Order: sequence, then structure tokens, then C-alpha cells
Amino acid sequence: MTADAAHIKTAPEPVRDTVADHLLTPDNCAVVFIDYQEGQYATIGSASREEIDLGAITLAKLARAYEVPTVLSTVAVGMGVNRATVPEITRELPDVPEIDRTGVNSWEDADFRAAIEATGRKKIVMAGLWTEVCLAFPTLDMLREGFEIYPVVDAVGGVSPVTHTTAIERMTQAGARPITSLAFGCELMRNWARPDADLYRVVINDYFHRKQAIGDKTGTLFQ
Repeated sequence: MTADAAHIKTAPEPVRDTVADHLLTPDNCAVVFIDYQEGQYATIGSASREEIDLGAITLAKLARAYEVPTVLSTVAVGMGVNRATVPEITRELPDVPEIDRTGVNSWEDADFRAAIEATGRKKIVMAGLWTEVCLAFPTLDMLREGFEIYPVVDAVGGVSPVTHTTAIERMTQAGARPITSLAFGCELMRNWARPDADLYRVVINDYFHRKQAIGDKTGTLFQ
């Protein structure tokens, strides 16, 4: 065996404690989607629907692939005001029930709170439309109650770039920990030599395929 061959690495490093890890793992976090409804998409001005869906669908695929507990909420469907979650999201989460609300702040809804608490997780990876309301309000409340909140910034959008950016800044100043969809996947996967790395390979390949399609459509590769 040559000296170079002796240094080739093909085995994964030992797995850290997947519950106590300060980083996100499939065993210590939950994923939340709030108000991915047609009415919300129609008023977004900070990013295109395709851009938001790129991150949101990736997030949903990761949650399902790594069996991360997931909570899905809507607003005013029962009131007849809004429609349910868009199919692009629900088809990735076929077994996740929708929790409908009347209020804009999900944390004020008893069923939503119960669903979060039922996960037993304190690290909450959360996305919602709009950034400045449906994501920001429960984030601020949950931070005060001891949760760690990870807003998925590439899966959300606000009425304008200013409102979106301001909301991210507000949440971050309050203690939220912004993350992106692909970074979340890497944090779950952690090591390319582990058997479950193929779960991430499927999702990341889909991400870049859809990202390229958006670039081909718009003539640019967005950041």
C-alpha cells in the first residue's frame, strides 16, 4: 500500500449525540410551515414564487426524507377566506395534517401550540408567508418561551424586499438563527460516507435541477 493510499478516507466519523448536539439533527429538531396558501403567495414582493418554492419544497423534501416531525398550518380556510396549503408543499408532506387558525400569530392558536409541544423538540426550523408577520410573530413569541428558532430565509418572502429584510433582522436581533434549505440538509446529513447521505443527494440534485430551470426561464441565476 502506498503512503497516499493509506490516507484515503472512505469511512465516516463517529456520530455525535444526535439529541444533545448543538447543531441540528433529525432527532433534535422539528420543521414548521405556516400559511403557504395562494393568497399569501399573491402578495409577496421580495422574491418570485419559483424562488420561494425552491427553498420551501427542498425543506419539505428534507423533512420527509429524514423523518423530522413536521407541523403545517394555514389561516382562515375554515372561515372561507383562504384556500388550503398549495399542492407543491402538501404533496411532499402527504401525512401531515393542516392546522387551520383564525389569527395571524400561530403561537396564539391552541392546536398549533399543542402540535409543536407534541414533537418534544426545542429546535424549530420554521418557514412562513409573510416573513414579517406569519413567520416573525410566532418566532418572537417562541424565542421568549425557550425555543431555538431557525428561520429558513430562502423559503420565505415578504410584501417587499424591505419588509422581508427588516423581519429577518428583527428575528435575528431577538435571538433567531437564520438558515437556508440546503444548509439545513447538510446539517442533517453531516457526512457523505454515511448510508443516509443518499437521502440528501436526491434532494440536492433536485434543488439544483429546479434552480437551473428557474435560471433558464429568467435568463439569470439568482443568489
